[in-house]
Amino acid sequence: MSDAAEKAPAVARAVRVLDLLGDALGEPLTLSELARGLGAAKSSTLNVISALEEGGLVRRSDTGYVLGRKVVELGGAYLRAFDPVLEFYRACADSEILRHERTQLAVLDGTHVIYVGAHVGRAPFRLSAGIGSRYPASITAVGNALLAELSNDEIARRFADDETRPAFTDRSTTSLDGLIAKIDATRERGYSLDHGEVYPGLAGFAVVVPPQSSGEVSLALGASLLESAFTDEVLAELLTELHIVGRRMSNPMNLATEALTGHIVT
Repeated sequence: MSDAAEKAPAVARAVRVLDLLGDALGEPLTLSELARGLGAAKSSTLNVISALEEGGLVRRSDTGYVLGRKVVELGGAYLRAFDPVLEFYRACADSEILRHERTQLAVLDGTHVIYVGAHVGRAPFRLSAGIGSRYPASITAVGNALLAELSNDEIARRFADDETRPAFTDRSTTSLDGLIAKIDATRERGYSLDHGEVYPGLAGFAVVVPPQSSGEVSLALGASLLESAFTDEVLAELLTELHIVGRRMSNPMNLATEALTGHIVT
């Protein structure tokens, strides 16, 4: 347990309950399941849940507990303060190409990525990854793009445990050596590639959006399409658009320059 958790164990348990419900992807969890996840007695767990329920962060269903509406409100408040996310949606809508494609925006969180933006477009497929979803960084294009900013030593440290390198498909990279080799290739290319590592039959690629200032985190901007539609020409076209969107997100002054000159800032 961290120092902060030791000083405020009730808060730490409340955060853990929210994490467990979030990881359940909308499936209700019973009191017993939550107590087991906390490693606490049912009575103590119920006290935590009751407080969260009173605050609107947890809601009771017929078969257990799920996240409450207040979580959405807090998430919306976070996103409203996160200007690059708003610019992501504006830029995708403005792009004659990306407005039709499925694109994602993500941040790195340890060995996972968290999706903070998702533009659906008109892609002829559905993905379960939505805003707030957590996916392994080892197999996602957005995750690989962000990992390429770390040293190989740091990657080896973070992904030393086999459980951090899960297999979603038979193409998923599950070995540490394979992951590092893939990240090396990502650095050399300047963008990441995912060929069916998360979803069979789907390809993904991503680029990093540099932060506007040293106090901000890097973002990864990615796109997904059917592998049957994946060609070098399509990849080049979409990568160009992703870079344009990334420049808009990382430096708002580029918008003024492009508007005045009629030329895209590169």
